[in-house]
Amino acid sequence: QVRLVESGGGLVQAGGSLRLSCAASERAFSNYCMAWFRQAPGKEREFVSYIRGGSTYYADSVKGRFTISGDNAKNTVYLQMNSLKPEDTAVYYCAADPGLGGTYYKTYNYWGQGTQVTVSS
Repeated sequence: QVRLVESGGGLVQAGGSLRLSCAASERAFSNYCMAWFRQAPGKEREFVSYIRGGSTYYADSVKGRFTISGDNAKNTVYLQMNSLKPEDTAVYYCAADPGLGGTYYKTYNYWGQGTQVTVSS
């Protein structure tokens, strides 16, 4: 069983930055696909980014602004979010999949509790 705990959300003005952290209960991200998704009120859960075996992939909406990375020593994956926009407002979830992962949220078996990110205009 993999446990994931997110932190780092908050309220920020447009153009600002936040860094989200996802602490895993084991070395999940060294063997798993680790991803970030987000969900705004009334909307479906949306793919943001994943890291798998050192390779990274981003949704077009965040490419060039967000950066995903992992720290093996800390069992933690990060999402650095720069140039934030009001449309980035959502609950952000960390997810882990022992397989290929990908961009579809139903592929992922393990989820954190989510952290709120609010970007004011």
